[in-house]
Amino acid sequence: MRTFEIADITAHFPLDEATGRIGLELRPTEMRPVSKAGVPDTQHIDPLTHLKIVGDPYSSGFAQGHTMRNASSVDGFKFSGQRIDKTGEKSTVVTSLADARGYRIEHRLTWHDGDAAIEVSTGFCNGSDSPVTLEMLSSFSLGGITPFHHADAPGRLRVHRFRSGWSAEGRLVTESIEQFHLEPSWAGHSLFSERFGQVGTMPVRKWFPFVAVEDTEAGVVWGAQLAWAGSWQMEIFRQGDAVCLSGGLADREFGHWMKTLAPGESLTTPPAAITCVHGSLDDLCDRLTAMQERGADKQPEVEHDLPIIFNEWCTTWGDPQHDKVLAIARRLQNTDVRYFVIDAGWYKKEGTVWSSAHGDWIPSSKLFPLGLDVTAAAIRGMGLIPGLWFEMETAGVQSDTYSQFADHFLQRDSLPVTSAVRRFWNLEDPFVIDYLTERVIGRLEHCGFGYLKVDYNETLGIGSESPDGLGEGLRRQVLASYAFFDRIRSCLPHLVIENCASGGHRLEPSMLGRSAMSSFSDAHECVEIPIIAASLHRLMLPRQSQIWAVLHDSDTMQRIAYSLAATFLGRMCLSGDILDLNDGQWDLVLRAQRLYRLAAEIIKHGKSRHFGNVGESWRHPRGWQALVRTCGKGALAVFHAFENPPAQVEVKLPPGIWKIDGQFPSDDARIDGAVLHWKIPQDFSACVLLLSRAG
Repeated sequence: MRTFEIADITAHFPLDEATGRIGLELRPTEMRPVSKAGVPDTQHIDPLTHLKIVGDPYSSGFAQGHTMRNASSVDGFKFSGQRIDKTGEKSTVVTSLADARGYRIEHRLTWHDGDAAIEVSTGFCNGSDSPVTLEMLSSFSLGGITPFHHADAPGRLRVHRFRSGWSAEGRLVTESIEQFHLEPSWAGHSLFSERFGQVGTMPVRKWFPFVAVEDTEAGVVWGAQLAWAGSWQMEIFRQGDAVCLSGGLADREFGHWMKTLAPGESLTTPPAAITCVHGSLDDLCDRLTAMQERGADKQPEVEHDLPIIFNEWCTTWGDPQHDKVLAIARRLQNTDVRYFVIDAGWYKKEGTVWSSAHGDWIPSSKLFPLGLDVTAAAIRGMGLIPGLWFEMETAGVQSDTYSQFADHFLQRDSLPVTSAVRRFWNLEDPFVIDYLTERVIGRLEHCGFGYLKVDYNETLGIGSESPDGLGEGLRRQVLASYAFFDRIRSCLPHLVIENCASGGHRLEPSMLGRSAMSSFSDAHECVEIPIIAASLHRLMLPRQSQIWAVLHDSDTMQRIAYSLAATFLGRMCLSGDILDLNDGQWDLVLRAQRLYRLAAEIIKHGKSRHFGNVGESWRHPRGWQALVRTCGKGALAVFHAFENPPAQVEVKLPPGIWKIDGQFPSDDARIDGAVLHWKIPQDFSACVLLLSRAG
C-alpha cells in the first residue's frame, strides 16, 4: 500500500518500478487528478528526499550555486520497503530507501487521529564501512503540484510566503509562478529553483520557514512549515510541468553545512509540517498552526486560561528597582493581571548598561538592596507570579564572564565569535551548562520565580567551528540550546517560559513548543502593532503570541483604547507608566481586562479570518483592518482604523443570527443578522466586540 487517507487528505507515494524512485504527493481526497497529456506518471516523480554526498556529481542544468536538488546522489537510492506503525492515536508511515554503497534513508510521515496536517522528517544512516560526508539533506519534498491541470497550469499557480524584519514580522507576500520565472523551458532542460531561507540562529530574521502554493482555479493550497531554530532553506522547484516544494537544513551552498558520518552513524533532519486543503490560504494556515497545539497544551496548568502579563520594560527601560517594582505591583493587585515580569537590567553593575552587562547574573545590590528574592516574595505576596528576564545564551562585554571565560564561547577563526558587544556560550561545553544551571535555573528556583523571559538579541551568523565546519557547528549549537530549554523544564516544571529574540525572531514551531508564549515583536509602542499581531495568526497560535500595550498618562483615551484593543489579537501584556494614569484611563484598562477574560476561550481555540485594507506601508498605515476569530457559537471581532479610513465598514460573519455580548471601548458597532457594522469615529481608533450566535 502506497496511498494513505489522512483526515480529508490523500497521501500518495508514486513509484517508478524500473528505477526504484519514489516520491510524495498530496491532494484533497474529494478531488481527482487529471491526466497529464498522455505522459507516463513516472516521469513526474519528484524524489522523496533530496541529498548530496561529497564526491558524487552535481546536477546538470546549470544547477551549481542555484540549487543542490536533483544531484546524482538521489539516483542511487532505490525504494526498499514501506510500513505503517501505529501506537494509540499516532500513525507513522516509514518509507525506506537504500543505496548500493550501504547508505540508507528512512522517511517518516507522522500524524495523530484528528490531525489535518502531517509531520515529516528524514533520517540518513551510513551503513557502509567508510565515512560519508553529506552537503545537503532535505526534511521533506513534495511533488506533483498541480495534479488538476493536464500540463503546466499557466496563470493559475500562486506562491505565498511571509517576510520578516525587526518590528515588522509576518508580511504576506503572494507572487505567481510566472513572476518567480519558474515556467518550464521549451526543452525541459534547465533546472529552475527559488531557494530562500535564513542563515544564523534567528530563524525568523528575513523569512518565516513557511511556503505555500495555490492552484487558484482548483481552489487547492499546498504548504509546509519547518520546525528549526537555525539556518534553514525552502525551495520552489520546477523542471517539467509540476511544481515541487522542499525544505530543511540550509545546505552547503546556502548555509555552509556539511556533515561527516562514521560507519553506523545516523542523522535526522528537523521536522516539517505539510498539508493541503481544498480551500484558502487561511484554511491551510489553520491546519499548520493546529500542529502547534500539542506543544502549547504541555505548558504549566497556570497557562490554561491565558493569564494577563505586566512587563516593566517599557516602564523602567532597563533600570528596574525594588521600590518602583513593588509600587507597580501594588497597583496591579486585585486586577486580572497574573504575571509580573522584571525585565533586563536587574544585574547591572555601576556604570554599565543592560545590553552589554549580562552574563554574570548577579543581582545589583543598588537596584535590589534587600535581595532579588525579597522582591520576588513581595510580588507573590500581592497575588502575582513574579517573572525574571535572562539572555542566557550570550554574554555582554561589560560582564566579567566575557573575558574571564573566553575559552568557553563559540569560536570562528580560532577566536570567540563576537557580534558587537556579545559573545555566544558554547552550549555543548559541560562547564557552560553547569554555570548556567547554577546562575539561571538556580537563581529562578532560589528566588521563587514562576516565569522566565528568555531573550536572544543576536544571531550566530554562518556558524561556529566544529570538525565538520561552521554550518554543522551552528546545527549542534541549536540542538544544545534545545537541550538547555528542556533542562529548565525538567528542573522547574511549574515555570512559565516566554520565548523572545529581539521580539519575534524565534517564532517557529520548535521554539514555540518549548515555551508557553512568545514575544510577537519589538514594536512596543508603534501604530502597526495590530497589523503585525493579526498577520501572525497565520503562523502561530494567538494563545502563544504576546502583544504589548504600552500605556502613558499623556495618551488620549482613544490611543489607550487603540493599544489595548490590539492585545485581543493574542496574549495581553501591559507595560508603561501605569502609576501615572488618571482614574478614567485606569478604568479603561480595567474594562479591557474584564472583556479579555471573557474572550480568552475564543482566543485560545478559535479560527481567524482577515478583513480590510491597510495599504502597502505598515509604518504609515492607511485604511482599516478587522480580524474575526470564531469558536463554536462565539466570536471575537477586533477592528482597527488607521489614517483616512472610510466612515463605516462592515464584515460578514458565518451564517446565523448574532448578538453583541460585550463591546470595547464604546458602542460604535451594531449587528444585523450576520453582518457586523462599525461606524469609525476617527483615525487610529479601535473597537473590540464579543459576539454569540443563537441556535
